[in-house]
Amino acid sequence: MKKDFKILSIESSCDETSCAVVVDGRICLSNIVSSQIDIHTRFGGVVPEVASRNHITAIDNVVKLALKQANCTLDDIDAIAVTYGAGLVGSLLVGVSYAKGLAYSTKKPLIAVNHIYGHIAGNYLTFKDLTPPFICLVVSGGHTAIIRVKDYNHHEVIGTTLDDAAGECFDKVARVLGLGYPGGPKVSKMAENGRENIIFSKPNDSLGYNFSFSGQKTAVINYIHKLEQKNEPIPVADICASFEKWAVDELVDKTIKACLDFDYDKVVIAGGVSANKRLRHDLKERAEENGITCYVPDFQFCTDNAAMIGSAAYYAYKAGVGIADLTLAPKPNLSL
Repeated sequence: MKKDFKILSIESSCDETSCAVVVDGRICLSNIVSSQIDIHTRFGGVVPEVASRNHITAIDNVVKLALKQANCTLDDIDAIAVTYGAGLVGSLLVGVSYAKGLAYSTKKPLIAVNHIYGHIAGNYLTFKDLTPPFICLVVSGGHTAIIRVKDYNHHEVIGTTLDDAAGECFDKVARVLGLGYPGGPKVSKMAENGRENIIFSKPNDSLGYNFSFSGQKTAVINYIHKLEQKNEPIPVADICASFEKWAVDELVDKTIKACLDFDYDKVVIAGGVSANKRLRHDLKERAEENGITCYVPDFQFCTDNAAMIGSAAYYAYKAGVGIADLTLAPKPNLSL
Protein backbone atom coordinates (compact mmCIF):
# COMPACT_ATOMS: atom_id res chain seq x y z
CA MET A 1 0.00 0.00 0.00
CA LYS A 2 1.11 3.51 -0.69
CA LYS A 3 2.09 5.88 2.08
CA ASP A 4 -0.52 8.38 3.28
CA PHE A 5 -3.40 6.06 2.40
CA LYS A 6 -6.56 8.05 3.07
CA ILE A 7 -9.82 6.36 4.02
CA LEU A 8 -13.17 8.11 4.24
CA SER A 9 -15.18 6.16 6.80
CA ILE A 10 -18.85 6.16 7.79
CA GLU A 11 -20.45 5.03 11.05
CA SER A 12 -24.24 4.86 11.56
CA SER A 13 -24.82 1.73 13.64
CA CYS A 14 -27.07 3.35 16.27
CA ASP A 15 -27.90 7.01 16.85
CA GLU A 16 -24.69 8.80 15.86
CA THR A 17 -24.12 9.82 12.24
CA SER A 18 -20.38 10.10 11.76
CA CYS A 19 -17.83 10.50 8.99
CA ALA A 20 -14.05 10.74 9.25
CA VAL A 21 -10.91 10.88 7.16
CA VAL A 22 -8.09 8.71 8.52
CA VAL A 23 -4.55 8.37 7.17
CA ASP A 24 -2.62 5.08 7.43
CA GLY A 25 -4.89 3.88 10.23
CA ARG A 26 -3.27 6.19 12.78
CA ILE A 27 -3.81 9.84 11.89
CA CYS A 28 -7.27 11.36 12.19
CA LEU A 29 -7.68 14.33 9.86
CA SER A 30 -11.36 14.79 10.70
CA ASN A 31 -14.02 13.09 12.78
CA ILE A 32 -17.47 14.63 12.49
CA VAL A 33 -20.21 13.24 14.74
CA SER A 34 -23.85 14.29 14.54
CA SER A 35 -25.50 13.18 17.77
CA GLN A 36 -29.17 12.36 18.23
CA ILE A 37 -29.06 12.30 22.05
CA ASP A 38 -31.35 15.32 22.42
CA ILE A 39 -33.89 13.72 20.09
CA HIS A 40 -34.00 10.35 21.85
CA THR A 41 -33.87 11.77 25.40
CA ARG A 42 -37.57 12.60 25.19
CA PHE A 43 -38.30 8.90 24.55
CA GLY A 44 -36.01 7.61 27.32
CA GLY A 45 -33.86 5.65 24.86
CA VAL A 46 -33.08 5.13 21.19
CA VAL A 47 -36.09 4.64 18.92
CA PRO A 48 -34.79 2.71 15.88
CA GLU A 49 -37.17 4.22 13.32
CA VAL A 50 -36.46 7.76 14.49
CA ALA A 51 -32.71 7.06 14.43
CA SER A 52 -32.70 5.83 10.84
CA ARG A 53 -34.74 8.79 9.61
CA ASN A 54 -32.34 11.23 11.24
CA HIS A 55 -29.36 9.45 9.70
CA ILE A 56 -30.90 10.07 6.29
CA THR A 57 -31.21 13.81 6.89
CA ALA A 58 -27.73 14.16 8.44
CA ILE A 59 -25.38 11.91 6.48
CA ASP A 60 -24.76 14.01 3.38
CA ASN A 61 -23.84 17.09 5.38
CA VAL A 62 -21.67 15.08 7.79
CA VAL A 63 -19.64 13.64 4.90
CA LYS A 64 -19.15 17.10 3.37
CA LEU A 65 -18.02 18.52 6.74
CA ALA A 66 -15.55 15.65 7.25
CA LEU A 67 -13.94 16.28 3.84
CA LYS A 68 -13.82 20.03 4.48
CA GLN A 69 -12.23 19.63 7.92
CA ALA A 70 -9.64 17.24 6.47
CA ASN A 71 -8.95 19.71 3.64
CA CYS A 72 -9.68 16.94 1.14
CA THR A 73 -11.88 16.19 -1.83
CA LEU A 74 -13.15 12.79 -2.87
CA ASP A 75 -10.33 12.71 -5.42
CA ASP A 76 -7.84 12.60 -2.51
CA ILE A 77 -9.56 9.59 -0.92
CA ASP A 78 -8.15 6.11 -1.59
CA ALA A 79 -10.96 3.96 -0.16
CA ILE A 80 -14.42 4.14 1.40
CA ALA A 81 -15.14 2.28 4.66
CA VAL A 82 -18.40 1.68 6.47
CA THR A 83 -19.79 -0.10 9.53
CA TYR A 84 -21.99 -2.96 8.29
CA GLY A 85 -22.76 -4.55 11.69
CA ALA A 86 -23.57 -4.98 14.46
CA GLY A 87 -26.28 -2.41 15.16
CA LEU A 88 -29.79 -1.28 14.31
CA VAL A 89 -30.68 -2.55 10.85
CA GLY A 90 -32.32 0.67 9.67
CA SER A 91 -29.43 2.82 10.88
CA LEU A 92 -26.84 0.51 9.34
CA LEU A 93 -28.72 0.51 6.05
CA VAL A 94 -28.38 4.28 5.71
CA GLY A 95 -24.60 4.21 6.16
CA VAL A 96 -24.05 1.13 4.00
CA SER A 97 -26.21 2.49 1.17
CA TYR A 98 -24.46 5.85 1.21
CA ALA A 99 -21.00 4.23 1.28
CA LYS A 100 -21.89 1.95 -1.63
CA GLY A 101 -23.06 4.96 -3.60
CA LEU A 102 -19.79 6.78 -2.94
CA ALA A 103 -17.69 3.76 -3.83
CA TYR A 104 -19.61 3.22 -7.06
CA SER A 105 -19.54 6.85 -8.17
CA THR A 106 -15.85 7.37 -7.36
CA LYS A 107 -14.65 3.86 -8.31
CA LYS A 108 -12.95 3.56 -4.90
CA PRO A 109 -12.56 0.28 -2.98
CA LEU A 110 -15.28 -0.41 -0.40
CA ILE A 111 -14.27 -1.83 3.00
CA ALA A 112 -16.81 -3.40 5.37
CA VAL A 113 -15.96 -3.04 9.08
CA ASN A 114 -17.25 -4.81 12.18
CA HIS A 115 -18.37 -2.11 14.62
CA ILE A 116 -16.66 -3.78 17.59
CA TYR A 117 -13.34 -4.13 15.76
CA GLY A 118 -13.67 -0.41 15.13
CA HIS A 119 -13.96 0.29 18.85
CA ILE A 120 -10.75 -1.66 19.45
CA ALA A 121 -9.00 0.29 16.69
CA GLY A 122 -9.92 3.59 18.35
CA ASN A 123 -6.91 2.97 20.57
CA TYR A 124 -4.56 2.99 17.56
CA LEU A 125 -5.59 6.59 16.94
CA THR A 126 -4.81 7.54 20.54
CA PHE A 127 -1.60 5.52 20.91
CA LYS A 128 0.49 5.61 17.74
CA ASP A 129 2.90 2.97 19.11
CA LEU A 130 0.26 0.47 20.27
CA THR A 131 0.43 -2.84 18.42
CA PRO A 132 -1.15 -6.25 19.06
CA PRO A 133 -1.10 -8.65 20.79
CA PHE A 134 -3.04 -7.49 23.86
CA ILE A 135 -6.15 -8.17 25.94
CA CYS A 136 -9.06 -5.85 25.21
CA LEU A 137 -12.11 -5.22 27.37
CA VAL A 138 -14.94 -4.14 25.07
CA VAL A 139 -17.74 -2.63 27.11
CA SER A 140 -20.69 -0.73 25.66
CA GLY A 141 -24.45 -0.51 25.60
CA GLY A 142 -24.71 -3.55 23.38
CA HIS A 143 -21.59 -5.58 24.12
CA THR A 144 -19.43 -6.68 27.02
CA ALA A 145 -16.53 -8.99 26.19
CA ILE A 146 -12.91 -9.81 26.93
CA ILE A 147 -11.01 -10.35 23.70
CA ARG A 148 -7.55 -11.61 22.84
CA VAL A 149 -6.39 -9.34 20.04
CA LYS A 150 -3.79 -11.54 18.36
CA ASP A 151 -3.11 -9.16 15.49
CA TYR A 152 -4.98 -6.38 13.72
CA ASN A 153 -7.49 -8.74 12.11
CA HIS A 154 -7.58 -11.82 14.35
CA HIS A 155 -9.60 -11.66 17.56
CA GLU A 156 -10.61 -14.37 20.00
CA VAL A 157 -13.46 -13.83 22.45
CA ILE A 158 -12.55 -15.49 25.76
CA GLY A 159 -15.40 -14.04 27.82
CA THR A 160 -18.68 -12.30 27.12
CA THR A 161 -21.93 -11.31 28.77
CA LEU A 162 -24.44 -14.09 29.20
CA ASP A 163 -27.37 -11.66 29.35
CA ASP A 164 -27.33 -7.85 29.46
CA ALA A 165 -24.42 -5.66 28.44
CA ALA A 166 -22.87 -3.44 31.11
CA GLY A 167 -23.92 -0.21 29.40
CA GLU A 168 -27.48 -1.48 29.09
CA CYS A 169 -27.60 -2.09 32.84
CA PHE A 170 -26.35 1.42 33.59
CA ASP A 171 -29.16 2.76 31.41
CA LYS A 172 -31.81 0.62 33.12
CA VAL A 173 -30.65 1.57 36.61
CA ALA A 174 -30.74 5.24 35.57
CA ARG A 175 -34.24 4.80 34.17
CA VAL A 176 -35.70 3.27 37.34
CA LEU A 177 -34.07 6.06 39.37
CA GLY A 178 -35.61 8.68 37.09
CA LEU A 179 -32.24 10.02 35.96
CA GLY A 180 -33.08 9.94 32.26
CA TYR A 181 -31.17 9.02 29.12
CA PRO A 182 -28.33 8.39 28.45
CA GLY A 183 -28.03 6.61 31.79
CA GLY A 184 -24.33 5.75 32.09
CA PRO A 185 -22.96 9.29 32.48
CA LYS A 186 -25.81 10.24 34.82
CA VAL A 187 -25.25 7.25 37.12
CA SER A 188 -21.53 7.96 37.18
CA LYS A 189 -22.09 11.63 38.01
CA MET A 190 -24.45 10.80 40.88
CA ALA A 191 -22.00 8.14 42.16
CA GLU A 192 -19.38 10.82 42.81
CA ASN A 193 -21.41 12.03 45.82
CA GLY A 194 -22.57 8.61 47.04
CA ARG A 195 -21.43 5.99 49.51
CA GLU A 196 -20.63 2.44 48.40
CA ASN A 197 -22.58 1.00 51.30
CA ILE A 198 -25.23 -1.16 49.61
CA ILE A 199 -24.77 -4.80 48.67
CA PHE A 200 -27.46 -5.73 46.17
CA SER A 201 -26.31 -9.29 45.44
CA LYS A 202 -23.18 -11.41 45.70
CA PRO A 203 -20.88 -11.89 42.69
CA ASN A 204 -21.08 -15.20 40.81
CA ASP A 205 -17.59 -16.72 40.78
CA SER A 206 -18.57 -19.68 38.59
CA LEU A 207 -18.71 -17.77 35.31
CA GLY A 208 -15.01 -17.77 34.47
CA TYR A 209 -14.29 -14.84 32.15
CA ASN A 210 -17.98 -14.40 31.35
CA PHE A 211 -20.25 -11.72 32.81
CA SER A 212 -23.83 -11.65 34.04
CA PHE A 213 -25.36 -8.26 34.75
CA SER A 214 -29.05 -9.14 34.67
CA GLY A 215 -29.22 -10.42 38.25
CA GLN A 216 -27.50 -7.35 39.66
CA LYS A 217 -29.75 -5.07 37.63
CA THR A 218 -32.82 -6.86 38.96
CA ALA A 219 -31.48 -6.69 42.53
CA VAL A 220 -31.07 -2.92 42.22
CA ILE A 221 -34.59 -2.50 40.82
CA ASN A 222 -36.07 -4.69 43.59
CA TYR A 223 -34.17 -2.71 46.23
CA ILE A 224 -35.65 0.54 44.90
CA HIS A 225 -39.17 -0.89 44.66
CA LYS A 226 -39.08 -2.13 48.27
CA LEU A 227 -38.13 1.34 49.50
CA GLU A 228 -40.94 2.86 47.43
CA GLN A 229 -43.47 0.41 48.85
CA LYS A 230 -42.43 1.42 52.37
CA ASN A 231 -42.53 5.12 51.45
CA GLU A 232 -38.89 5.40 52.47
CA PRO A 233 -36.48 7.88 50.83
CA ILE A 234 -34.45 6.61 47.87
CA PRO A 235 -30.69 7.14 48.43
CA VAL A 236 -30.03 7.79 44.75
CA ALA A 237 -26.35 8.71 45.06
CA ASP A 238 -25.60 5.70 47.29
CA ILE A 239 -27.39 3.35 44.90
CA CYS A 240 -25.44 4.74 41.96
CA ALA A 241 -22.11 4.53 43.80
CA SER A 242 -22.74 0.98 45.02
CA PHE A 243 -23.91 -0.26 41.61
CA GLU A 244 -21.05 1.41 39.77
CA LYS A 245 -18.49 -0.09 42.17
CA TRP A 246 -19.93 -3.58 41.68
CA ALA A 247 -19.99 -3.25 37.88
CA VAL A 248 -16.47 -1.82 37.62
CA ASP A 249 -15.05 -4.43 40.01
CA GLU A 250 -16.57 -7.20 37.87
CA LEU A 251 -15.09 -5.77 34.68
CA VAL A 252 -11.66 -5.03 36.11
CA ASP A 253 -11.23 -8.27 38.09
CA LYS A 254 -11.93 -10.52 35.11
CA THR A 255 -9.92 -8.44 32.66
CA ILE A 256 -6.82 -8.45 34.85
CA LYS A 257 -7.29 -12.19 35.49
CA ALA A 258 -7.34 -12.78 31.73
CA CYS A 259 -4.10 -10.81 31.30
CA LEU A 260 -2.36 -12.85 33.98
CA ASP A 261 -3.76 -16.22 32.90
CA PHE A 262 -2.84 -15.70 29.24
CA ASP A 263 0.44 -13.92 30.05
CA TYR A 264 -0.29 -10.57 28.37
CA ASP A 265 1.50 -7.41 29.49
CA LYS A 266 -0.82 -4.98 27.66
CA VAL A 267 -4.51 -4.31 28.30
CA VAL A 268 -6.83 -2.03 26.33
CA ILE A 269 -10.40 -0.86 26.89
CA ALA A 270 -12.86 0.08 24.17
CA GLY A 271 -16.52 0.96 23.71
CA GLY A 272 -18.80 3.64 25.08
CA VAL A 273 -18.46 2.59 28.73
CA SER A 274 -14.68 2.99 28.45
CA ALA A 275 -15.43 6.69 29.01
CA ASN A 276 -16.46 5.85 32.59
CA LYS A 277 -13.95 7.61 34.85
CA ARG A 278 -13.98 4.97 37.58
CA LEU A 279 -13.41 2.15 35.09
CA ARG A 280 -10.50 4.00 33.49
CA HIS A 281 -8.94 4.76 36.88
CA ASP A 282 -9.41 1.34 38.46
CA LEU A 283 -8.23 -0.64 35.43
CA LYS A 284 -5.10 1.51 35.17
CA GLU A 285 -4.40 1.11 38.89
CA ARG A 286 -4.88 -2.67 38.91
CA ALA A 287 -2.83 -3.05 35.74
CA GLU A 288 0.09 -1.12 37.20
CA GLU A 289 -0.03 -3.25 40.36
CA ASN A 290 0.44 -6.32 38.18
CA GLY A 291 3.11 -4.97 35.83
CA ILE A 292 0.67 -4.54 32.94
CA THR A 293 0.57 -1.48 30.68
CA CYS A 294 -2.96 -0.10 30.37
CA TYR A 295 -4.23 1.87 27.37
CA VAL A 296 -7.43 3.93 27.55
CA PRO A 297 -8.63 5.77 24.43
CA ASP A 298 -9.23 9.49 24.14
CA PHE A 299 -12.83 10.30 25.03
CA GLN A 300 -13.63 11.19 21.40
CA PHE A 301 -12.82 7.61 20.38
CA CYS A 302 -14.84 5.92 23.16
CA THR A 303 -18.36 6.51 21.89
CA ASP A 304 -19.46 5.67 18.35
CA ASN A 305 -17.42 7.55 15.75
CA ALA A 306 -16.20 7.04 12.20
CA ALA A 307 -12.49 7.59 12.87
CA MET A 308 -12.24 4.23 14.66
CA ILE A 309 -13.90 2.60 11.63
CA GLY A 310 -11.32 4.19 9.33
CA SER A 311 -8.48 2.85 11.47
CA ALA A 312 -9.87 -0.70 11.50
CA ALA A 313 -10.53 -0.49 7.76
CA TYR A 314 -6.91 0.40 7.01
CA TYR A 315 -5.55 -2.73 8.66
CA ALA A 316 -8.25 -4.89 7.08
CA TYR A 317 -7.52 -3.56 3.59
CA LYS A 318 -3.79 -3.90 4.13
CA ALA A 319 -4.32 -7.59 4.93
CA GLY A 320 -6.70 -8.08 2.01
CA VAL A 321 -9.77 -8.70 4.17
CA GLY A 322 -13.07 -6.89 4.48
CA ILE A 323 -13.12 -5.82 0.84
CA ALA A 324 -16.76 -5.62 -0.26
CA ASP A 325 -18.78 -4.99 -3.40
CA LEU A 326 -22.16 -3.45 -4.13
CA THR A 327 -23.97 -6.51 -2.73
CA LEU A 328 -22.87 -5.52 0.80
CA ALA A 329 -25.83 -5.64 3.18
CA PRO A 330 -26.19 -4.67 6.86
CA LYS A 331 -25.78 -7.44 9.43
CA PRO A 332 -27.45 -6.23 12.65
CA ASN A 333 -26.45 -9.34 14.62
CA LEU A 334 -22.87 -9.58 13.39
CA SER A 335 -20.83 -11.55 15.93
CA LEU A 336 -17.58 -10.42 17.51
